[in-house]
Amino acid sequence: MDGPAIGRVLVSNAEGFAPGDYVVHVLGWRDHAVLDAAGAQKVDPNLAPLTAYLGVLGVPGLTAYIGLERFAKIKEGDTVFVSGAAGAIGTQVGQIARPKGAGRVIGSAGSDEKVKLLIEEYGYDAAFNYKNGPVAEQLAKAAPDGIDVFFDNVGGEHLEAAIGALRLHARIVLCGMVSQYNDEKVVGPRNLWNLSVTRSDILAFMFSEELDLQPDFVREVGGWLAEGKLRYRETVREGLDGTLDAFLALMRGENVGKMIVKL
Repeated sequence: MDGPAIGRVLVSNAEGFAPGDYVVHVLGWRDHAVLDAAGAQKVDPNLAPLTAYLGVLGVPGLTAYIGLERFAKIKEGDTVFVSGAAGAIGTQVGQIARPKGAGRVIGSAGSDEKVKLLIEEYGYDAAFNYKNGPVAEQLAKAAPDGIDVFFDNVGGEHLEAAIGALRLHARIVLCGMVSQYNDEKVVGPRNLWNLSVTRSDILAFMFSEELDLQPDFVREVGGWLAEGKLRYRETVREGLDGTLDAFLALMRGENVGKMIVKL
């Protein structure tokens, strides 16, 4: 199983990498890896905690940044709705949207505790527990005038609810559909016609195809992090033998922020 990991260099035959350096690589679920230097990115543990390079300064943070910067194209005063808002990507979407011009940021999460966290720690204007009632009804209360941007990490009922709440020329950014990955009975949104009515767009992307934005991401988000303007949390599990349980817990939504397995 591959996936982003932080490694400490033990032996190096590559220029620019020395024993003791820390690097991000994507060889994932293992305690030792041999890789080409082209597949490693050196990180500075003095600038941020090492685990930050897997979350807020890693793929989740970059994914949030790309989705907002290149695809959502937030306009001043936009209302932004984020599903899965308490996850590693969602927590960053809500925070990045604000300096990009969002006037109101709304999130959904899977527990009352997470809803409280979104408002009190991550600065969401409103949030709701999607388990407490139909998403469309709760979204209508949180955004009675509709939404301009929907950043979707969940799909399913959330996507249909968001389509029904779109303003004119709104943008839906498809980042993930975690509610549907293992569900064979999923039925597509029944209200796609509303995209025509509102002249809105559904946009999908793969972060690996948009890496030209990484320097801007590091500059902007790294600066906000250093200034204390960006908050993040991690859920840490111990031991390589617990990796599968950590992954399944992630799929069940038991994490707050990035799920980390510490060796």
